[in-house]
Amino acid sequence: AGYWPGEYADRNRAVANQRLSGSNARWKWTTEYNRRSIAETAMYRMKQLLGDSLTLRDYDGQVAEAMAMVRALNRMTKAGMPESVRIA
Repeated sequence: AGYWPGEYADRNRAVANQRLSGSNARWKWTTEYNRRSIAETAMYRMKQLLGDSLTLRDYDGQVAEAMAMVRALNRMTKAGMPESVRIA
């Protein structure tokens, strides 16, 4: 990534920090970028499987709807996981 001109000081500091860390893997580990990536992937999966918008209007209803979507996604994930058995 390169530096951006003008008023992008925060981004330029992030780029400098990434360059100073020496490697992209080390930067991702120190900034916990992997946690962000995992969260983004989970949201993408939920939106692809269950729809990308909430239908209820009030906030409490939207929270309940989102929780129901998460429960459904967790059940689908659990159903697709293999059952491991130790041999020997």
